[in-house]
Amino acid sequence: MNSIKTTRLWRSSTSTYTAPLFDFLVPALARYPNSRRYASTASSNPSTSPPRDEPPKRRKPLSKEQRDFLDSALRVNQAGELAATLIYTAQTPPLLRTHPHLRSTMQHMYSQEAGHFSTFNALLARHRIRPTAMYPVWKVAASALGWGTAMLGREAAMACTEAVETEIGTHYNGQVRVLLGWMRDMEEKGEEVGEEVRELVGELKRIRDEELEHLDTAVEEDSREAKGWPVLNTIIRGGCRGAIWVSEKV
Repeated sequence: MNSIKTTRLWRSSTSTYTAPLFDFLVPALARYPNSRRYASTASSNPSTSPPRDEPPKRRKPLSKEQRDFLDSALRVNQAGELAATLIYTAQTPPLLRTHPHLRSTMQHMYSQEAGHFSTFNALLARHRIRPTAMYPVWKVAASALGWGTAMLGREAAMACTEAVETEIGTHYNGQVRVLLGWMRDMEEKGEEVGEEVRELVGELKRIRDEELEHLDTAVEEDSREAKGWPVLNTIIRGGCRGAIWVSEKV
């Protein structure tokens, strides 16, 4: 990452160890009503229309290429956030048995990932985008990755987080750049940028920043002290890139 802002998460500790509670590991499930797909770059909200004394901007529907990009991007994002919640779900019990002081850290990261997952669930339902057909495979792979790295120790679990968040941060940055390019082109042509597109850019930036916060936390928790860190980092990052590529296609 070219720019990573370090954020220190609050932590709580106790003088005596008690059995860890995993109450925060609750699946983020929700049902959403059917609604329209991305149809236009312009907002349909009358309150956002320009004043009458100003010439209205042109409203141009998204092209097929733009719609295909959004379909692919949101499908991959939802699959990635599903994987993140499952990684933390699998990592947390073994980690907290040996490192109970990490409870607040794991809860904080899991809660944010569950929120990201809910956000993309809602977007897929709103725009009638199908999830990836690889869902069952990613569920098993993410759970195995989380459990396996946690069993290797705290450092390996954090190395997993560092590797995953490095790729995810890069992935979201790429999406933000594309959408900002669309917005710039629309504005130069005098076209109206729809509120949905602006909101999506804002959500992607927020989620990206939270993912990079997790990366910072992992490094602070000695991710690079894991045995075989260079190999582990390379393998996990390569797996993430492969999963992104497949989910874009299938």
